[in-house]
Amino acid sequence: MSDYHDALERVITESVAPAAREVDELGRFPADSVKALGDAGILGLTSAASVGGAGEGLRAAAGVVESLASVCGSTAMVTLMHFAATAVLEAHGPEATRRAIAEGQHLTTLAFSEVGSRSHFWAPLGTATATATATATASGESADDVSLTARKSWVTSAAAAKSYVWSSLPLSAVGPMTLWLVPHPSSGLTVGQQFDGLGLRGNGSVPVDAEGVVVNRAAMLGPDGEGLNIALSVVLPWFLILSAAFSIGLMEATVAETGRHLTSTRLEHLGARLIDQPSPRSDYARMRLATDTARALLNDTLNAVESARPDATLRVLEVKAAAAEAALSVTDLAMKVCGGAAFRKELGIERRFRDAQAARVMAPTTDALLDFIGRAIGGLDLLG
Repeated sequence: MSDYHDALERVITESVAPAAREVDELGRFPADSVKALGDAGILGLTSAASVGGAGEGLRAAAGVVESLASVCGSTAMVTLMHFAATAVLEAHGPEATRRAIAEGQHLTTLAFSEVGSRSHFWAPLGTATATATATATASGESADDVSLTARKSWVTSAAAAKSYVWSSLPLSAVGPMTLWLVPHPSSGLTVGQQFDGLGLRGNGSVPVDAEGVVVNRAAMLGPDGEGLNIALSVVLPWFLILSAAFSIGLMEATVAETGRHLTSTRLEHLGARLIDQPSPRSDYARMRLATDTARALLNDTLNAVESARPDATLRVLEVKAAAAEAALSVTDLAMKVCGGAAFRKELGIERRFRDAQAARVMAPTTDALLDFIGRAIGGLDLLG
């Protein structure tokens, strides 16, 4: 799909940008924008060519998320989670689902974090239990069916997604986690009410409860008990790198808007623009420096992953934490530099300030990543 850049730009111009403010103000899921992304082939961007996708990789996905985040954080987060879940399905999912994603007809997402273990995604409490043969026969279910029970705390696109990449305790194997493909809707799934939060107000992230949700053993993604290995080797690189791209998209938009404000706003009593004043100019420079530093780390991380460099794991752990903290700093500086104008919704800076808060607390949180980084450079097990 060599022209996906043009297709993405059209979707952003015609669908995402016009709806961004309303998505935020009403906390409305960007359904029209997501459909447009599917129709344009963007949702199938990372699906293999063998199932009808564009066959693009992590670098292309990062570019898409960054571009979307510069316009609408909620749409970007929905797409980010879709790409992260798609990476698992490309490696372990059924062909029919993969083809539906490639065709842009299937939005998927991750369902990892749980009420009892919160942001510790590596410690699921939800269970997977084999259906007893006698019970299954009496109810018309297959003896190969499995019952899933869990309380997922936050699932992006929960009501709109057609499937969840779902974590649970293992069915019978030794290990910390098993992954499943759970169709939505399914009997026994309860999706929470509309998200009403500080930022990313349209990303549709709400709790999802599962009480005896029945799936076939064939819905298992990878071997029983190997879910954590898949999460660390597949999901984590995609999620962390795309999260960094998300933060950079917010920063680039904020820097651009700040620049427009500084160069167009005058201090009439001094006969000068705001950009002519040393203090705001210095803060503006700090914003640019932080953004460029985060981008340099993102590019180096992508290079490390693509070339399988020895420091690739360390870079992956670093990139979300660094970009998240940079986005908090950049958007905070923008609120200061632009003064009262930044508090008005039409400028867009306060929305990006609010959206930037999410990256710090989305699992793995910045605090968790700092611990992982310390363990990695200290020669300790990541999850000791």
